[in-house]
Amino acid sequence: MKEKMIEAFKKAEGGLFSAVEKADVGSSYQEMEKQGVSLMGWADPFMPDYSMPPHIETALIETIKNPIAPHYTAPIGNEKLKEKIAEKLLKYNKLDVNPSRNILITPGSDSGLYFAILPFINDGDEVLIPSPSYPNNFLDIQIMGGKVVSVPLKEENNYQFERETFENLITDKTKMILLTHPNNPTTTVFNLESLTILSELVIKHDLILVCDQAFEDYCYDNEFITPAAMPGTFERTITVFSFSKGMGLSGLRVGYLVCSDVIMDSMFANAVSVLGATNTACQIAMIAALENPSFMKEFESAFDFRRKKAYEIINSIPNVSMQLPESGFLCWVDISKLGNSTEIVNYLVTEAKVSVNAGVNYGAGGEGHLRIVLGVYKDNQRVVDALLNIKDALIRLQENKNV
Repeated sequence: MKEKMIEAFKKAEGGLFSAVEKADVGSSYQEMEKQGVSLMGWADPFMPDYSMPPHIETALIETIKNPIAPHYTAPIGNEKLKEKIAEKLLKYNKLDVNPSRNILITPGSDSGLYFAILPFINDGDEVLIPSPSYPNNFLDIQIMGGKVVSVPLKEENNYQFERETFENLITDKTKMILLTHPNNPTTTVFNLESLTILSELVIKHDLILVCDQAFEDYCYDNEFITPAAMPGTFERTITVFSFSKGMGLSGLRVGYLVCSDVIMDSMFANAVSVLGATNTACQIAMIAALENPSFMKEFESAFDFRRKKAYEIINSIPNVSMQLPESGFLCWVDISKLGNSTEIVNYLVTEAKVSVNAGVNYGAGGEGHLRIVLGVYKDNQRVVDALLNIKDALIRLQENKNV
């Protein structure tokens, strides 16, 4: 029956008949925890520990007991939630939007990302993706029959944009630029110079910009700029937002899209067919979260501590290096002198009892790197201990290899 599938599904493997490397495919990743392995490859804040703030928990429980809980919210989303989002967008993202015309609530940002791309991609359309990047960026385009064109980001340039690199890859088939900002996995916060290059190219070549801002909430040393707020870009940009990373509410599955009403009109028309309706109770819980986001300060403090400890520990390992993470709770580690990323990941599971992500899954420029999720577990020390186990294991590896 697989022969009857489209090409992207025909080649896909979900772990039922073979080992799957990606942590978010199949169930084998979670099985490792039962074997005492620290799971540092799933970007789910404080997983598996309980981290829901009391006021959000209360709102969720009270709504579940309410008669509205088992019923649909309109597929375009809860109106009060959209009003609260509009307030946040104006304050943080410098976007002045109409909550009834420019915001669509989605069941998580992954489905939102897919839906943001879907209206525009026909077979053969080319999509520029700055890379390394989030794996779903590549997969979504392939599923739709588009062609991925990777735009290499260079470590020596701090993973910022170069105009000439973009220009050389644009053809008459280029339809879209797909950006994750801040970047996953490199944590790069793209600066004003990079985003000016981006916005000018989008306008000059009449392109669509889809920007996934799931990691926007914690940017430590660099100003965060929303691309849709750049001059002339809002009308041609769909921005994808998440409550999962910044608020640690991954399991509630609520995200949202923001774009012009010209684009949104078609999205409203098709939302029920592609997305359905986002969970009623979870949307109301998000209203409580937006009304009192003070709990995020504690999250930011933990993530800031962890990125600095990771920088200290990882850079003390011979022949291994990383830049200080600029955002979120990830780190991007160069292990190219020790072997390929898949081999190192497998070695660390066995020898350090820690599971991380192989860089090969993050597209061009990813091989030779590891993505380590620092945001797991509530206890900072548990994360530090896992990093020290990684250090000890990689030192032993080099001693055994005489590197």
